Amino acid sequence: MHTFGQFATFCIKIGIVQQVFETLIETFLTDKVGISKHFLSETLSLQLKSNLLGHLAQNDLITAGTGNENTILKDTAIRSDKIYWLDKTHNDPHENAFFALMDEFVSYLNETCYTGITSYEFHYALYEKGSFYKRHLDRFRNDDRRLFSMITYLNPDWKEGDGGELSIFHDDGQTQNISPMNGKSVFFRSDELEHEVLQTLVPRMSITGWLKR
Repeated sequence: MHTFGQFATFCIKIGIVQQVFETLIETFLTDKVGISKHFLSETLSLQLKSNLLGHLAQNDLITAGTGNENTILKDTAIRSDKIYWLDKTHNDPHENAFFALMDEFVSYLNETCYTGITSYEFHYALYEKGSFYKRHLDRFRNDDRRLFSMITYLNPDWKEGDGGELSIFHDDGQTQNISPMNGKSVFFRSDELEHEVLQTLVPRMSITGWLKR
């Protein structure tokens, strides 16, 4: 039997999580770019970073390409990051915690904004020193299932001058540069905003993916 204290703690936790979701959604509705500085807890961020580095040590990461499975092109003049796809079949406890959080967010997003998200896909992304990703749009010409792009950062030691900012190009000509601070999540329409990852001077890590319909 759960005590009242346990129930109260659970309710507080749910309230905090929903506030994080609200921050992401409200900033998106205001600026077309949702930002939540504390989407991931510090503990989960460190655990996921450790996972990424473990995959790097095992040579699991692959050179990223552009396009989908039908038209994939690997050109390091366009992007030079390395990736490793997350998959629930891996049954990794930390990745499962991330998936649980995403399931909550998708459910909340669908209930409050009627977005009709039915699935998602995410990968670890590592930008080693000197890496970048040139200006691009996330929606494929031959596949419109990606509705929202979402990037969550795993960089506890990032500081001004390290590079690797996400640069978003708005319709009014303004450019918005977003620092890849640990635990921060960024959320925007995949078919609307062109963006790039500026050259990084230190290793830059994230979980990057798309909410799909």
